[in-house]
Amino acid sequence: MKKLLISVLLAGVFSQFAWAADDADSKALDESRKTAQEFMQKLGAILKQQLETGGTESAITVCRQAAPALAAEYSTNGRVVKRVSLKPRNKTLGTPDEWETRKLESAEQALKSGQGISTIEFSEVRDEADGRWLRYLKAIPTQPMCLQCHGKPYQISDSVKARLAAEYPDDQATGYGAGSIRGAVSIRQKLD
Repeated sequence: MKKLLISVLLAGVFSQFAWAADDADSKALDESRKTAQEFMQKLGAILKQQLETGGTESAITVCRQAAPALAAEYSTNGRVVKRVSLKPRNKTLGTPDEWETRKLESAEQALKSGQGISTIEFSEVRDEADGRWLRYLKAIPTQPMCLQCHGKPYQISDSVKARLAAEYPDDQATGYGAGSIRGAVSIRQKLD
């Protein structure tokens, strides 16, 4: 009887812990969604303004400097925010890890299967060597304005091609069409 009582008490404690963990995981997921949306809205606004005021060549600076600075601004309190792509422009900052690669490939399949790009996202709670993390990935759609630097070769001016070659000698981030997946916002949130 004593063992049964202890088992029941422990089961109650563990179920309370699981409920609290699920609640914390859900909150972290909501925060990641909000962060990804804000990040992309801010970056899009900065990029659009630069395109309007300085032209396409000057907008390259936004992706080179402003985007990493914005990602660093959002990377606080155990959260790491970055942009990744299967075809990165900046290999140092944009190359996906194994989890991100699998999710980006799944995103491509989801798009081919007819899923709306705005709904493509993935999340997973993972126990890693350095703790428990929420991984979140939200697809970035290629907007028409993006084609000036990320489109097919005939869509990119010679001056932009020259600037991209100088800034990004290993650039892979071209050949996209409007509505394709350019990459993703990836967020890693510490849960412990």
